[in-house]
Amino acid sequence: MIAVTNDVLSPEEIVLATKTSDSGCVATYVGLIRDNNRDKMVEYVEYADRGTDSVKVLQSIVDEAKQKWPINEMSLVHRTGKLKVGDINLVIAVAAGHRQEAFAACSFAVDEFKARRPTDKTEKYLDGSTSSAF
Repeated sequence: MIAVTNDVLSPEEIVLATKTSDSGCVATYVGLIRDNNRDKMVEYVEYADRGTDSVKVLQSIVDEAKQKWPINEMSLVHRTGKLKVGDINLVIAVAAGHRQEAFAACSFAVDEFKARRPTDKTEKYLDGSTSSAF
């Protein structure tokens, strides 16, 4: 499952869609909106989809992970829109025969997601200021 969506993310549904009968585990990462960043209190974070390229970026991350590790399946789902503190913005699930490969692929996917930034991100702080990452 590869998706960029405005819908609320359900880690359980994503894990169920990712696991396979020959998997010994599903390693997961659940990204949350935290209440602080850059020494400021966060009011909300807004992610804006850049268009069809966002899904292509996610798919390329999954494809590369599948080439590097013997994993059975991988899901990478990113939520866009205005998210409040505590909301889930990213779920990565990796099904594999063994935990070492699953954890390695999951860690790789998190790092690549942050490096490639498939969506525009704006943080709004309680002091009224903002910070954008494109």
